[in-house]
Amino acid sequence: MKESTKEYIANLGFEQLTEMQESVFEAFPKNKDVVLYSPTGSGKTVAFLLPLLENIDANATCIQGLIISPTRELALQIETVGRKCSSEHKFNVVYGGHSMRTEKQSLTVEPSILVATPGRLCDHIEKGTVNLENLQFLVLDEFDKSLEMGFQEEVGYIIDHTPRSVRAILSSATSLEEIPSFTGITNPFEINFLDDIKVKLTLQKVTYGEEEKLPRLFETICSLPNGPTMIFCNHREATERICEHLQEMGVPALAFHGAMEQQDRERTLIRFRNGSANYLISTDLAARGLDIPEIGTVIHYQLPHKEDGFIHRNGRTARMMEKGLALVLTEEGKNLPDYIDQTISEFTQAEEVQLPENPNWDTLYFSGGKKDKINKIDIVGFLAKKGGLQKDEIGLITVLDHWAFVAINREKINSILPIIISEKVKGKKLKIDIAR
Repeated sequence: MKESTKEYIANLGFEQLTEMQESVFEAFPKNKDVVLYSPTGSGKTVAFLLPLLENIDANATCIQGLIISPTRELALQIETVGRKCSSEHKFNVVYGGHSMRTEKQSLTVEPSILVATPGRLCDHIEKGTVNLENLQFLVLDEFDKSLEMGFQEEVGYIIDHTPRSVRAILSSATSLEEIPSFTGITNPFEINFLDDIKVKLTLQKVTYGEEEKLPRLFETICSLPNGPTMIFCNHREATERICEHLQEMGVPALAFHGAMEQQDRERTLIRFRNGSANYLISTDLAARGLDIPEIGTVIHYQLPHKEDGFIHRNGRTARMMEKGLALVLTEEGKNLPDYIDQTISEFTQAEEVQLPENPNWDTLYFSGGKKDKINKIDIVGFLAKKGGLQKDEIGLITVLDHWAFVAINREKINSILPIIISEKVKGKKLKIDIAR
């Protein structure tokens, strides 16, 4: 392992790699293609990024590594982890719902590693704004999800535009019966941690009577330890309806689904990550591939149609060998799906319903970011000097291209906002407000 790779690991805040990550790192130099099977939340992003970073030339002005992601959220997460690993390698990300013109401009200087969703990358290839002639390494991340979403044609088209000598890492959270021929992967080295990682997951059911489902959900939430919780539904409308109901009952909840604007989805995930809300009601869009905090409990308000979906949802808790709880809401007298043990025990509700405490944090929005030459240090200095905040009153800071979000002690946020709202950040007048 190169010294630079040791620095990447330290930059991520890790003392050492997991057994799975070590296995990929060791297998990569010895094999043209590697297939990795490992559960959601086990650290696959780091597993494939480190071998790429160790083997590409930071001084070359061409795309050497390509990572194909099925969703824009995962693509953005991979880019974020890549930038955190290393400042010497140029990363770029292209995805649908983002300005094509902005992406084209950013690609005038080719990155070392490009992260992309399939449809948008096909657009760039067709327009000639992405050149893959010098590509050395290809990563097909969450490949089972790409197949599930119907990206076979797009991924095949992309691979047709890569050199035949390209080396590949394919990652998947579920086993594949066979590797599709369009990938060009014929004799890979297989690493399988699906059975070896024993998650400490407790599965229980919550039974409700006719027309009692929402009240039962509320009672269940009030019986759980206060902390990050995900509530899964099958439909966008259900996430909105449940979120509104919980908010009316005083529960700090957020909704997340595919019909939301990209900026709203990012804002929601940022507020959930930084602890401004502890309850995320989501479709299966959040079941995998997103960088979100350790989840204590997963609640299946509506059960998925297939076992794979159930497994991926549950993968949001009991991660990295930690304990977790998964609860299934089921109507009295109805059988559970075949993929769930019919004899699972009933969750014990608290005798007295107590509303969950508000989180310690709330979020401030700044209408400036990286493109405005504003960074985390600037924001901390501004809040300390102009707002009089102490370091422990400032939480997670997320700086994006054109805006930033900062977790602030909930007891302080309303008192400092009138003080800082008219002040300039690094000489720039920005809109500052509480994020909602």
